[in-house]
Amino acid sequence: MSDLAKTNCEACRADAPKVTDAELAALIKEIPDWAAVSEDSILMLRRQYSFSNFKKAMAFSNRVGDLAEEYGHHPAILTEWGKVTVTWWTHKISGLHKNDFVMAAKTDLIPTD
Repeated sequence: MSDLAKTNCEACRADAPKVTDAELAALIKEIPDWAAVSEDSILMLRRQYSFSNFKKAMAFSNRVGDLAEEYGHHPAILTEWGKVTVTWWTHKISGLHKNDFVMAAKTDLIPTD
């Protein structure tokens, strides 16, 4: 288990600093199945999970939603037949905060069966 998964999210303000390039390089190593992607000039973390059917994909999406509600930090979740794409970023700062890496690591702990 990543040390990130053991960490709690901290309250994030609109003036919170985005992760630096050095922090990004270090933190992404702790969640190797995730990719840093840029969409509309906003840096985000994205991972796609695979499932054998839609019902399992939907159940996983609901568990990600429960996790998001628990921590008050919400991703984009795209549920399709056989796959779920989860994208984390911090809306308030239009980019990545350490919280996004924490939540990605916690997402990886959710059972996929």
